[in-house]
Amino acid sequence: MHPPLHLARRAFLALSLMAAAFGAQAQIYPDRPVTLIVPWGAGGGTDAVARIIASLMERDLGQPVNVVNRTGGSGVVGHSAIASAPADGYTIGMITVEITMMHHQKLTELNPTSYTPLALVNLDPAGFQVRTEAPYKTMGDVLAAVKANPGKFKASGTGQGGIWHLALAGWLRDAKVDPAAVPWVPSNGAAPGLQDLVAGGVEFVPCSLPEARSLIDAGKVRSLAVMSSSRAALFPNVPTLKEATGSDWATGAWRGIAAPKGLPANVAARLEASVKKAYDSKEYKDFMAQRGFGMLWGSSSEFASFMAKGDADMKAVMTAVGIAK
Repeated sequence: MHPPLHLARRAFLALSLMAAAFGAQAQIYPDRPVTLIVPWGAGGGTDAVARIIASLMERDLGQPVNVVNRTGGSGVVGHSAIASAPADGYTIGMITVEITMMHHQKLTELNPTSYTPLALVNLDPAGFQVRTEAPYKTMGDVLAAVKANPGKFKASGTGQGGIWHLALAGWLRDAKVDPAAVPWVPSNGAAPGLQDLVAGGVEFVPCSLPEARSLIDAGKVRSLAVMSSSRAALFPNVPTLKEATGSDWATGAWRGIAAPKGLPANVAARLEASVKKAYDSKEYKDFMAQRGFGMLWGSSSEFASFMAKGDADMKAVMTAVGIAK
């Protein structure tokens, strides 16, 4: 015996509504916590930027965004963890300038195209620091001294082949000077390099202005230029390299948010919008200004182009310095 037609219709309608509800539920992203992997240690600049972004995204997404530090292998471990995670939007990460460098040294096969880029959120251009009492007043003075005395002046601020080493090498190469003319003294970062500079162990430290800020403010170190297309808000009196020497060379340490390759377009769009909202917030602007970090926005497509150019620049410089393999 068949049920009356109106009952069948009701049952069909109820089932349709249930199916629609389940479908809508499946469409809701995110419906559980998101992990944000940081390839560098807790307490550092990358960690600090990642944590402020995560806290602001959490508010927007309505789910916890948990920062996890995955260190080791000069950034390889964390960058690998981001790239190899499921492409479902529940694992994202903060990738850094090293992704344009590591594969040229054969440390990893990963490169900028190994990810779904979401947004560029920070760029700290290289500055060029000397001791306050140093005889060089301009980058032109430095260039003349290096050309007249190749091998005499030493520089430091990171490990061999690190971003600040390549910033210096790139400028020298652009100025038609052999990068080997300024021997590099490896250090565990800008802070020990700057201490060596103040103590007289080295003559130059190319590093970001935020890293040199305390010594500049203390009057122990002077910055002669910033390797950027525009002056830094932190030190508006420091000229750009272009203004100082006519060189178009520009580079720095950058940070951006990315996800594993193959992320669904709707999830990528939701995440990019969330990062943009965080980037535009007063909290983020105040945090970055307080730390002296440079703000630079790049949408997913702009970030991809930015990384492609950076990758080509790094390959050329690393080949010139002899560390590309």
